[in-house]
Amino acid sequence: MSEQSLSILVLCPHYEPDTAPTGEVMTSICEQWTARGHRVEIITSLPWYRNHAVAEGWKGRLVRTQQEPWGRIRRWHPFPSNKGRLLARAAGFAGFTALAGIDAVVAAGRCYVVFAMSPPITLGAAGRAAAWRGRAPLVFNVQDVFPDAAVETGVLRGARVAAAASRLERWVYRRAAAVTVLSEGMAENVRAKLGSGVDPDKVVVIPNTADAGRIRPADRLNSYRADLGLAGADSTVVMYAGNLGHSQPLEMVVAAAQRFSDQGRADVQFVVNGDGVARATVADAAEQLDNLHLVGWQPPERLGEVLAAADLHLVLLRAGLGTTSVPSKVYSVLAAGRPVLASVDRGSEVERLLADSGAGRTVDPDDPDAFCATLAEMVADRDGLVEMGQRGRAFAEQAVGPKEVADRYIELFRGLLE
Repeated sequence: MSEQSLSILVLCPHYEPDTAPTGEVMTSICEQWTARGHRVEIITSLPWYRNHAVAEGWKGRLVRTQQEPWGRIRRWHPFPSNKGRLLARAAGFAGFTALAGIDAVVAAGRCYVVFAMSPPITLGAAGRAAAWRGRAPLVFNVQDVFPDAAVETGVLRGARVAAAASRLERWVYRRAAAVTVLSEGMAENVRAKLGSGVDPDKVVVIPNTADAGRIRPADRLNSYRADLGLAGADSTVVMYAGNLGHSQPLEMVVAAAQRFSDQGRADVQFVVNGDGVARATVADAAEQLDNLHLVGWQPPERLGEVLAAADLHLVLLRAGLGTTSVPSKVYSVLAAGRPVLASVDRGSEVERLLADSGAGRTVDPDDPDAFCATLAEMVADRDGLVEMGQRGRAFAEQAVGPKEVADRYIELFRGLLE
């Protein structure tokens, strides 16, 4: 196919750099596509992720349309609910998917390629309907393998519901022209579900990344630390920043803070930055411990400041989730020049990233003793933390960036169209 511009129909749950991680990823990719002259039509939700409610300024209408020079954005009501209310959340996903799906089928005649993002897995079905209507290939982008993660964390307990979700997952995989995932571990997971008669090469690894030009190392003694009363140069800040959900064993952070407190180590301060259903796990402990601070989501313009404020960042995933998810914040932390302590499955993409970059250490998941011991070793060596951060920054500068990631998708689209 010639190098003419493409028309791409995108279905995604979020399209905002300041909301969910998937929103930031999709925003970055689409900006790169439009900068290259491609037409992009985005069907997504009204902003809601931050507070699990439609954001102020967006309420009062079922759908909003933003016309752009490069296409348009259609935002549908997401019927939001807290993650702890599983039935309500499932109903919300179903309602949003139905509206987005109908809209996508109508818009499909104007596109060459349909690009649908999961979770939720239901957008794969909506994408398939749009692809059929527009006679276009469906590229299904998997940010987290569902329902595996939900089953592993105990969120999805009903055997029948899990089985139904698995059938839908396999159905979408088999009917997509290509399935893109973030790591080889995720690719192996998806390929194992394709079944006989399906080309395993349809599963393509295209990782998320961070913009090393936008996220840069900065002074650790900044206003964010000052806001927390941690402006002193002698304080070592250990930070978990991200979703406070079922997949993250935040009790490990609480246990570490408790142990350092019992040892009288006021020089090590723990900061948990984010929100989610597991917030209470940290909130209760933060009221009792002077060295544990709980902070809500920060505005996007403070991202660099938040990342720089930590001397050590934590990445936490429960056992069994290493092949279902790759926390995108790892790339941002490395770009910010900060080291990482990860509690993740051995052989996971996170462990590989830290080993290749030399920017951190990995311990087995759900092992608080190993986690606390390694943490103590790392914070005792301030120079070592700085050196790890420098290696992480050097790695990020050489790694694939947003432009290259966007180009990989365009190359994939053109190959399918040929």
